[in-house]
Amino acid sequence: QVQLVESGGGLVQAEGSLRLSCGASGSIFSINDMAWYRQVAGKQRELVAHITTSGDMTYGDFVKGRFIIYRDDAKNDVHLQMNSLRPEDTAVYFCNVEVSEYPGDIPGTKYWGKGTLVTVSS
Repeated sequence: QVQLVESGGGLVQAEGSLRLSCGASGSIFSINDMAWYRQVAGKQRELVAHITTSGDMTYGDFVKGRFIIYRDDAKNDVHLQMNSLRPEDTAVYFCNVEVSEYPGDIPGTKYWGKGTLVTVSS
């Protein structure tokens, strides 16, 4: 089993910044793709940012250059630096990590964190 723990959410004013962090622990042989999603009550969960093992990044269209995803493979962490936040960014943000738990475990298992709430006030 693998546990993901997110941190860094909170209340921020519009145009402010927050950094979300997600640490993975447990039965980990290697970590593959890592991503952040977000969800607003009553709506579908949507991709915010995704990063591969080679560092290729993909962002949701709404990000528009405001967020940066990066990973620290030595610590099994993934981070999301969010700048120029807008009230419409208010959501619960979830970490999603694909883990290989033993050699040959490909493509591995995707795990979700419990989420961290980001609230942006106008």
